[in-house]
Amino acid sequence: MNTPNVEAVKLDELNCWRIRHGQAEVLVAQQGAHILSYQVDGQPPVIWLNDKAAFKAGKSIRAGVPVCWPWFGVFARNPQSVQAMRTGTEPAGAHGFVRATDWELAGIEAEGESLKVEFTLPCPEGGFADWPHPVDLTLTLRLDERLHIGLTSRNRGADTVSLSQALHTYFAVSDVRDVKVEGVDGLRYIETLDDWKTVTQKGDLQFTGETDRIYLDAPPRLSINDPAWERRIVLNATGSRTAVIWNPWIDRAAAFSDMADDGWQRMLCIETANVMDNIVNLAPGASHTLGVSIGSEPL
Repeated sequence: MNTPNVEAVKLDELNCWRIRHGQAEVLVAQQGAHILSYQVDGQPPVIWLNDKAAFKAGKSIRAGVPVCWPWFGVFARNPQSVQAMRTGTEPAGAHGFVRATDWELAGIEAEGESLKVEFTLPCPEGGFADWPHPVDLTLTLRLDERLHIGLTSRNRGADTVSLSQALHTYFAVSDVRDVKVEGVDGLRYIETLDDWKTVTQKGDLQFTGETDRIYLDAPPRLSINDPAWERRIVLNATGSRTAVIWNPWIDRAAAFSDMADDGWQRMLCIETANVMDNIVNLAPGASHTLGVSIGSEPL
């Protein structure tokens, strides 16, 4: 689809759309309704487009905003009620299956001063393979002075569905060693790198090594303070009770074929999520929207 705001492009094997509104540009892949980048003219990117990312059909993309659904991370680490939703016997891939599935571009329309773009993943008759539950998904992007992302799950079935989910956002930073995350002081988090212990955060989060933490009962607002780029990236979440903060650091990044050895320096994931004790139980006929609004402001 080409309109004055939208240009169809192809990255290797994947169909994508370059969407412009005002001074902002968003690049989205059809596979996974995957936001690949977000940038305002004349400023550093806000969402990180990994220059070594692989754009292959059926392969998840290590960049941008992967949609993790209907489970998060390693399947066996999910609560039992989430695991019980899956019927397959083959090993389950990490972060669910919708990020490697083609979505439909359902509509583009102006709403006042903003531009709204909607992607849908209708549930097939009988449900998805190995996950037989009639839940439809919609990903809505709205561009104004910020980027607003909403993932809506709608249960058309007669039974309650349990799911975990995340908008696994890779943010662009000048150097992760020089930034800090504000808004986490005093929060409980699960330290996945130390036997999944529960710890309490003291002060802002700064980075000195591999980081993989699940912050429980996170507040709506978190921010990334980046002095070198003289900006603060601000996240305002809705429908979310968990924040996952991740950076692979040196050794793990070197093991990734789809990340430069020093790529870890330029990115920081803050994932707007509902995982562990904060999963979503979706009653028959109910819907739930996981959302985040993203923008930057000068320090």
